[in-house]
Amino acid sequence: MTRTVPQPRSSPDPAPGSADAALARRYARELGWATAGHDPLRLLAGESFDVLELPAEAGHAVLRRGVRTGPVLLSGTRMGLLVAAGGADELPGLLDWLEWGPLAPDLTAVGAGGRITAPPLPGFPGGAAKGSTGAAVWLRPPEPRRAPELALPALAGFGSSGGDAPDLVRLVDAAATECHRVRLSHARSGVPTGVLTRGSAGQPLAFS
Repeated sequence: MTRTVPQPRSSPDPAPGSADAALARRYARELGWATAGHDPLRLLAGESFDVLELPAEAGHAVLRRGVRTGPVLLSGTRMGLLVAAGGADELPGLLDWLEWGPLAPDLTAVGAGGRITAPPLPGFPGGAAKGSTGAAVWLRPPEPRRAPELALPALAGFGSSGGDAPDLVRLVDAAATECHRVRLSHARSGVPTGVLTRGSAGQPLAFS
């Protein structure tokens, strides 16, 4: 099953005039994305997008392959590939159809009810060096000049994409392939692969 996180308890909104409040306004104004909490500010998955999450090493290999993606973020040792809302629900079936099944356990999804750390948007004062966003950064930032959903990988038929959206099937296949390669490489060398961690009960999702 897709690994998702129950909706956390509500957390206070960022204080007016804070860096988190300014970033939240930019996400709402430029992309229409919902945010919540502060220190760090979170993006709400399942509304405008879902996230495929995998070890950064595997994610960088996917990017080097030239596979079409949507926005991509990096947070510590984990990479997030934004996909169309509902993509998290499609992941288990796609992995089975592509005959990956349990062979790529490090490829997980964040869907409805999940939250991810909101990286600073391009031009945000101080970037990732200041504020409460920590190490979260955009490797391929969302483009506010176009409808964000058009850039998100979507399921439009096995092996084909509809319109201008990248194809979710190809992206999942590439991500599973690289996750499996990283896992095999680390198994041979005895180095553990990165894992997704959760905070204590009621805490929002965080990459590690």
